[in-house]
This record gives sequence, C-alpha cells and structure tokens, in this order.
Amino acid sequence: MPSPDTITPAQLARLIGTPEAPILLDVRIPEDVEADPRRLPASQAIPHAAMADRGPAYAGRSVVLICQRGQKLSHGAAAWLRHAGARAEVLEGGFLGWREAGLPLVSPDRLPPRDAAGRTVWVTRARPKIDRIACPWLIRRFVDPDAVFLFVAASEVLAVAERFGATPFDIEGVFWSHRGEACSFDTMLEEFGLLTVPLARLARIVRGADTARPDLAPEAAGLLAISLGLSRMQRDDLAQLDTAMPVYDALYRWARDATAETHNWPAPRAT
Repeated sequence: MPSPDTITPAQLARLIGTPEAPILLDVRIPEDVEADPRRLPASQAIPHAAMADRGPAYAGRSVVLICQRGQKLSHGAAAWLRHAGARAEVLEGGFLGWREAGLPLVSPDRLPPRDAAGRTVWVTRARPKIDRIACPWLIRRFVDPDAVFLFVAASEVLAVAERFGATPFDIEGVFWSHRGEACSFDTMLEEFGLLTVPLARLARIVRGADTARPDLAPEAAGLLAISLGLSRMQRDDLAQLDTAMPVYDALYRWARDATAETHNWPAPRAT
C-alpha cells in the first residue's frame, strides 16, 4: 500500500516550475549518482545522513525527498525532516520512477559552481527587459531556486564575473548567450535539458519579443509591451525581476495548460 507521505512523479511534475513547488532534495548514494548524475529540475544534492542536523532549516516548508527507488533513504530522510517540523514527502519510485516516466532531468555538468551558501551566482547587464528576466525566471524555477543575480554596467560584467565568482550570461562572447537566431533563454533550455513542450512554446514568445520578431508568436508583442512598461515602472533591477516573475509564471501556465482556451464577448448563451 502506498505511503500517505508520498507524491507521484506526475503530481510533482505539475508543481515544478510554479511558485508552489516544494524544495527538492536528492539523497541518492554516490554509486547511484555516478551511474546517472542527472538530477530532477531545481533539485539539490544533500547526503541523507545530514538530515538530522539540517532538519530545522526546513521547518514549516514543503520538501520532497528523492532517492534511487523511493525506499529507505528518502523515507528515513523525510521522517527526520517531519520530526523537525517540515512537510516532507517521498517521490514515489524515486529517481528511477521519474526517469522511466520520461520527465526532464538536468545535467549537473552544466550547473555553475555554487558559492559558500550553496547558491549559483549569475551576472549580466543592468536594466533587464526580456531575455535577462526570462533567464533568471527559468533558473529560479527549474535549476536553482536560490540563485543570485547581479546586474551591473555592461562594461563590467566580465570583470565582476571573475572577481566575484559569478557566471556571466546574455552578453557577447560567453557560453550562456545568443546563438544565431536563438536567444539566451533558448540556450539555457537546450543546455539544461529542459526542452519540454510548454517551455518551447514560451521560448518562441521570448525569442520573438527579444529579437524584434513578433511574427514568431502572437503573444510576443504583448510580452514586449509589458516588459518595456515594467522597465519604466521600476528603477531597481532586482525589483523589476521580482515584479516580472509572475508574468512568466502566467505565461508558463498558459503554455502548459491553456493554449486551447479562447475568450470572447458576449459569452455564448446556454442552450
């Protein structure tokens, strides 16, 4: 009989990428990680033996534990976290169940190094509008929820990256940037292994708005207008990022769940 403290891969997949997503902790043993080092989107690797000490950090938060098969390691780790006051569940079937369901997995060799606090740190040009908002949204929702973003003068991006151990993006001549007609958002989807149907739809909108190609998607002109409006409303780049996150949350949910829905007035009369 399934445990009441489990979540299925399908249920978890509906939460990942949304503001309601739980914290995902990968507690697989090194041998299992070596066999397949990929991880669930937005998950973080933590030794299962560390849960007794780290439990208080997750008090009051929703957490999903992931081991190889959804058995003793994740159940034991989840029990420790519940003891500390967390709302902890186990991924049913574990990593293998997720993989067998054909759900996305992120390659860790594409993840930048983390700082002393366990966060990835990114740096780009100041005054973000489209790509430099879309990329942070993608990273926080699907790669590293705790990621830090530094916005600096364009001429200082590379120097700041070197001095502060940050990863530069959306500037010329770096790995995480435009490639041909694709924008930085496209690059991240491809390199992180996140080319799902909803994110590919969202990518067309971002690309159309960011590269003056409104023909790519009807929604691109709307995203451009909203992005330019937000840039006039917010003087602080981090405030603009925080304000724009729900815009991309909404576009993602539309791309995933609502592309077939239409709206008209007057509403059709009931027959």
